[in-house]
Amino acid sequence: MPGGLVALLDDVAAIAKLAAASIDDVAAAAGRAGTKAAGVVIDDTAVTPRYVVGLSPARELPIIAKIARGSLKNKLLFLLPVAVALSAFAPWAITPLLMLGGAYLCFEATEKIFESVIEHEDHGEEVLEITDPAELENRQVSGAVRTDFILSAEIMAIALADLPDQSITMQAVILAAVGIAITVGVYGVVALIVKMDDIGLHMAARRNSGVQSVGRGLVAAMPVLLKALSLIGTAAMIWVGGGIIVHGLEVFHFTPIPHWVHGAAEGAAHAVPFAHGVVEWVVAAAGSAVVGIIVGGIIVAVMHQFHRKKAAH
Repeated sequence: MPGGLVALLDDVAAIAKLAAASIDDVAAAAGRAGTKAAGVVIDDTAVTPRYVVGLSPARELPIIAKIARGSLKNKLLFLLPVAVALSAFAPWAITPLLMLGGAYLCFEATEKIFESVIEHEDHGEEVLEITDPAELENRQVSGAVRTDFILSAEIMAIALADLPDQSITMQAVILAAVGIAITVGVYGVVALIVKMDDIGLHMAARRNSGVQSVGRGLVAAMPVLLKALSLIGTAAMIWVGGGIIVHGLEVFHFTPIPHWVHGAAEGAAHAVPFAHGVVEWVVAAAGSAVVGIIVGGIIVAVMHQFHRKKAAH
C-alpha cells in the first residue's frame, strides 16, 4: 500500500511537471506572438480613449468595461475559431489576409494624416448631435467594438503567423492567452488614461503642496498625452502595416522592395557599429513606414476619387 501511494504521488508529480512545462510553453509562445502585434496594440490603446469624450465622467469606466467585453468577444468567440480553422485548412491564406489587413492599417493612418493636413470637417459632429445619454453611450460602444474588431483581427493574425508548429489545441490556447492578455493590458491602460484628469483633480484638492503640484501637472498633461497617443498610434499603424506588406512581398518572392528595406537597414547599422541593433531596427521600421505611406496614399487617392465620382452622380 505505501509503495502504491508513492507511485501515485510520483505520477501526480510527473503530471504537475508536464502541466507546468506546458504552461511555460504557452506563456513563452504567447509572449513572442504578442510582441509582434505591439504596433497594433499601441494603436488600439491610442484610439479607444476618444470614445468616452463628451460623456459623463461617471460612465467612463463602465463604458471602457463594455468595450473590453466586446473586444474579448471579438477575439475569443469570432476571430479565434476563424484563425485556428485557417491554420488547419488554409494556411496559405494567412499571409494574403495579413497583407490586406496591413494595407487597411496603412490606409487608415494615411487618411488620418491627409485629413489633418487639409483640415476636414470633424466626423464626430453626427455623434455630438445625439442628446439621449444612453443612445450616445450605445453608439460610442458599438463604434469602438467595430473598430476593435479590425485591430483584433490584425493582432490575432499577426500572433498566428508567428506561432511555431503546434497542435490545433495548443494554437487555440496560445491565441486565447494572447487575446486575453492584450485586452486586459490595453483596456487597463485606457482606463488609467481616461481617469488621469480625475486623479489629478483629486490630488490638486489635497492640502499637501507637493501633491497639489503633481495633480495640476496630471490635469495639464492630459491633452498633451492624448495628442501624443494619437500621433504614436498613427505612426505605429503605418510602421506595422508597411512591415506586414514588406514581409508578405518577401514570402511571395517579390524581393526588390524587401531587399531595399533590409539593405538600407544593414548599411546604416554597419555605419554605426556601437548601436548596430538599434540603428538597424529604426531604419528597417522607417523603410517599412515609407512603404506603408505609399500604399496608404494610393488607397486614399483611389477612395477619394471614387467618392467624388459617386457624389457627382
